[in-house]
Amino acid sequence: MTPFDTSSLVLLLFAALGILGGNTSITIAVLVLLLLRVTNLHQTFPWLEKYGLSWGIVILTIGILTPIASGKTSLQDLLHSFLHWKSLLAVGVGVLVAYLGGRGAALMSSQPTVVTGLLLGTILGVTFFRGVPVGPLIAAGILSLLVAK
Repeated sequence: MTPFDTSSLVLLLFAALGILGGNTSITIAVLVLLLLRVTNLHQTFPWLEKYGLSWGIVILTIGILTPIASGKTSLQDLLHSFLHWKSLLAVGVGVLVAYLGGRGAALMSSQPTVVTGLLLGTILGVTFFRGVPVGPLIAAGILSLLVAK
């Protein structure tokens, strides 16, 4: 694998989109992947493909739970939040998103041809609509509802 082949050029294009869109998440992710390629550490790619999503979810969950761990959100605050209709709606939406993410993971595993389109759509959404790159699983879940047999 040469450091600057077609894959590297595509990654550079995504880095440019990240820079133009002012999205540091995409830019940093692409630059890390390019660094792994040019330093001949591309043998980490299978590991990242297999475990990267799981580790990303763990890191995201740590960020979400930090206010509880730091004491900024108490048990009383959590219990009180379930008395408000918006919080109850949030629980329902959370369940729906988790369900869609599960369907999306299954679709991405069973039909890898859709992954490219989902990734491109997510990168465009992150770059131009200030999105967050957690969309491929949910997008795949929604797609699974649309294309389900």
